[in-house]
Amino acid sequence: MSANLAGIQPASGDVGLPASLAMPILAFAILIGWAHASPGAVPALFWVAVLAAWALSWWLNHRIAERLRGRRSLLPPLIFGLVLFALWEIACVGGGIPFVLMPPPSAILTKLFASGGTLLPDFVQTVLKSALPGWALGGFAGFAVALACDRSPFLRRGVLPIADFVSALPIIGIAPIMVMWFGFDWQSKVAVVVAMTFFPMLINTLAGLSAAGHQERDLMRSYGADWGTTLLRLRLPMALPFIFNALKINATLALIGAIVAEFFGTPTVGMGFRISTEIGRMGLDMVWAEIVVAALAGSMFYGALTLLERAATFWHPSFRTR
Repeated sequence: MSANLAGIQPASGDVGLPASLAMPILAFAILIGWAHASPGAVPALFWVAVLAAWALSWWLNHRIAERLRGRRSLLPPLIFGLVLFALWEIACVGGGIPFVLMPPPSAILTKLFASGGTLLPDFVQTVLKSALPGWALGGFAGFAVALACDRSPFLRRGVLPIADFVSALPIIGIAPIMVMWFGFDWQSKVAVVVAMTFFPMLINTLAGLSAAGHQERDLMRSYGADWGTTLLRLRLPMALPFIFNALKINATLALIGAIVAEFFGTPTVGMGFRISTEIGRMGLDMVWAEIVVAALAGSMFYGALTLLERAATFWHPSFRTR
């Protein structure tokens, strides 16, 4: 990786900091090989070397972050993540941690690439069939009810206390009931996700619809705008940051809800089913592989919503001041 690609311009006579990444990379590669050569039986000098390699990478990452201050770059968090995974591998192998307690990242990655035929159907069942439809239905229902509550103060006074009560119900209690009502397939998981995502959207949309100031509303009334025109031209645009906030919160809730709901009944496929089954068989590498897939799916979904939010609300002060 060159200095230009990282956004760092080295001073005259100074070696580019990204180029010096070779030192901690080489150090950690040697340490990982040493740990695998003597698993669970490394000498005390090994841990001193690990501490020195960690200190070197920390100092280097700090220098890079200082050079990049005020600019966006993935280099510092990338370095931090790679060092974290290297320390995880070294601690598990060199420290002799039992596999059932914490498998090393190398075993997880091996299982991840070797089990594509199992992980892909699980991903389709949990994410595409359960989490995404439930997220969309719950968000749409919450948004529609929020508009109705905004239009009718009487309905708002009746719905909000019920929303507070239902949102406090534990998912571990809702999931088996939904399985009994809607069956063992994806329909019951969608119902659980809808129950989890409905109320964050309802509350955030109502808060967003109240974000427009009195002066702006008075101006719209002075122009003779009715409720619908004021909603479309003023209040909904002002509510967009709140709505996107609910969508991002629901993106993580939907995945969690779909996985947990599969613990209580599902066809022989799905992330939750696979996790509960492999835990019973002590297949911790497969459990962690499912966790990695879920984390990647959730992160990509959240990132896509963040990019969409920036494109839709670029005019908002929260983005203009960054």
